[in-house]
Amino acid sequence: MTGRSDVGAVADLRHRYVEQLRRAGVLDRPGLAEAFAHVPRELFLADGFHGRDGARTTATDPAFLPAVYSDEALVTKLRDGTPVSSSSQPSLMATMIDALDPVPGARVLEIGAGTGYNAALLATLGAVVTSLDVQPDVVARAGAALTRAGLDRVRVRLADGYLGDPAGAPYDRVVVTVGVAGISPHWLDQLTPDGFALVPTAHAGNHPVLAVRWGRDGRVTGRVVTPAGFMTAAGPLSARYPGAHPEPLRDRALPEPTVRHPAVWQPALGVHRYHDLWFAAGVWDRRISYAPLPGAGAAGGCALLGAAGDGAAVITTDGAVLGCGPQAGRYADDALALRDRWIAEGDPRAERWRTELTLAGDPEQPIWVPHRWYRAD
Repeated sequence: MTGRSDVGAVADLRHRYVEQLRRAGVLDRPGLAEAFAHVPRELFLADGFHGRDGARTTATDPAFLPAVYSDEALVTKLRDGTPVSSSSQPSLMATMIDALDPVPGARVLEIGAGTGYNAALLATLGAVVTSLDVQPDVVARAGAALTRAGLDRVRVRLADGYLGDPAGAPYDRVVVTVGVAGISPHWLDQLTPDGFALVPTAHAGNHPVLAVRWGRDGRVTGRVVTPAGFMTAAGPLSARYPGAHPEPLRDRALPEPTVRHPAVWQPALGVHRYHDLWFAAGVWDRRISYAPLPGAGAAGGCALLGAAGDGAAVITTDGAVLGCGPQAGRYADDALALRDRWIAEGDPRAERWRTELTLAGDPEQPIWVPHRWYRAD
């Protein structure tokens, strides 16, 4: 049984958690702070989670509640050592919920149930949520957690997220909680005329969140809501297509650099500004992706990758450019030009970018992918 001191400790952790998110500037929407304060995240992580080192933390561990009430993504399921389900970073969840604009009574289709925590926050704000996931155990755990939390405005279903939920359509919003290569046409077809989909869409080794909708002229357009990184979906939603950026180098380190261009920023760019540079570089050059930085252990960043493994270059957070491999000089020059172009064009933020989308991927199960990028200046 939980004692009074334990209840007080949880209340204190939850208060500090909300204040951390408030200081991050992600709780401006009316009611959002109250939702994060009200919904007990620990109920949605009752089976424990994995840390960055892969070690499992359970509800009996002293580190459990402090980790639950931190602004960290927590991995809840591994397959062959690879994360396949998680509770997303709370500040990112708050940013996406704010962009989703879930007014009371709004009908929201969620692709990827995760732990159920995101759906619980949406339901607490008054949305009526249908959450889909293709993993039976994930559906069962999310449904059980929502029941424990006493939330009856969420329907969790075992289903192929690519197909959406035609029986429940139309929806005011679609929100996707896993990284995808493109947007399923079914999601757009299942929206109300004024609805839109919020989708982490592959770009340059990351998954920036796009708000995507049908235009009045019949085009599909999107705008960047925030840079982000997500676990990658399987099936047609992860299909490769002509012109896609290279796959991130997750398990292969680059060779030591032989060409070095000096840093230009002191102090180095913060994480958000670095991702602004990274995003723009990916717009201007389809060779941009992710790679571990030479000599930085597990840390990774913006990399220009040669198609034939004949070299690469990375741009570090302080603006240094490191060239690696047989064509190190050539690739370093190309990366340097991208860095300098971002500076010359006024270091635009990722949120200023807009895109037109086109159908690509598997012809039998196509996806809408970014085709032409432009800035909303």
